[in-house]
Amino acid sequence: MATNVEGGRRGSPWRLVGWGIAAALILLPLVAMQFTSEVNWTAEDFIFAIVMIGTVGLVFELAVRMTSNWAYRAGAACALAAGFLLIWINGAVGMIGSEGNANNLLFGIVLLVAVIGSIAARFKAPAMSLAMAAAGLAYVLLVPIVVMRSAGPVETREIVLTLVFAGPWFVSAALFRKAARMG
Repeated sequence: MATNVEGGRRGSPWRLVGWGIAAALILLPLVAMQFTSEVNWTAEDFIFAIVMIGTVGLVFELAVRMTSNWAYRAGAACALAAGFLLIWINGAVGMIGSEGNANNLLFGIVLLVAVIGSIAARFKAPAMSLAMAAAGLAYVLLVPIVVMRSAGPVETREIVLTLVFAGPWFVSAALFRKAARMG
């Protein structure tokens, strides 16, 4: 049996499942490239994916080790997913317009708000709730700015989908708030 580390087993099934899913996500494009020419990743694409997915996994592991509070863990997972999706989608296709639309880089402000807010909160649930709500608000406020600055036409569905991506930040804020109430 594995050695106990802070009350948990080193070989936790959930941990193995999580890292297994991460590995599968990284290998999926490699497998797809064997069957279709529409998926054409370079070494840099794989390195980017490994860094992104690995970073999310490591930060989530830290959150899990910090507390056994399920709401805190879920809040951290939502925030990490929101940040991951923001970077991934912006890099792949762009939030507004195409991935080449430099105005999409403004969404990086949302990540700064979340990261700086988390550090200022010292990762404590009550203040994390405020930091994630601020990130969600920053996201919502940036959408009209990016739309106004975009050179080409912007479709309504792009605006609606972009606003939908603010949702996980607010869900994260609500979960951190619940975690604070749970103690």
